[in-house]
Amino acid sequence: MIGKLRGKVDAIGESHCILDVNGVGYEVQASSRTLRNMAIGGEISLTIDMHVREDAIKLYGFSSEVERTSFRTLQNVQGVGAKVALAVLGVLSTQDLANAVALGNWAAVEQAPGVGKKLAQRIVTELKDKAPALAVAGLANKAGGATEQGGGGRGDGPVAGMAAAEAISALTNLGYNPAQASQAVAVAMGDLGTDADTAKLIRRGLKELSR
Repeated sequence: MIGKLRGKVDAIGESHCILDVNGVGYEVQASSRTLRNMAIGGEISLTIDMHVREDAIKLYGFSSEVERTSFRTLQNVQGVGAKVALAVLGVLSTQDLANAVALGNWAAVEQAPGVGKKLAQRIVTELKDKAPALAVAGLANKAGGATEQGGGGRGDGPVAGMAAAEAISALTNLGYNPAQASQAVAVAMGDLGTDADTAKLIRRGLKELSR
């Protein structure tokens, strides 16, 4: 199985790129967000999700392990295949997706091509319990110094990522379920901004949970 490829971008298509790895060209499917951050002739490293079928082998490329995890998680939703999952990740960063699910913001998910209102609502509903895991994974990735190509949403900085992850953990330890904690911290970050420290996020989160 192929888990990662590093090479030179030989060509960029509407939904894929050709990655030249030591003279071998690999066709890799990718989200529009990932493709926008490529340049022909440029060096790039992609985390790969390899799908093997009787009639085809497809490679899906991602700018980070977190993005690949979100891709896989999305496909747990009924009616969401690889194409739709890539479309969603093309308009939402992993953190934006986690926030949309936590806040029940199906309209944000509906922006993805091929995703109608009903499917967007289903994605948000079925991933509700998974939102905390998605959020913490994305925040931990950013706190560790890694960044998604094309990222730039809320919580991109190391301090914001660590503070939010710690706040979610603290609220969970206080007895709130992960979905409630994630939603409360997402609201807190929206109100206080990405510079808020852990203590402020916890206080604002508790205020939200007490409503």
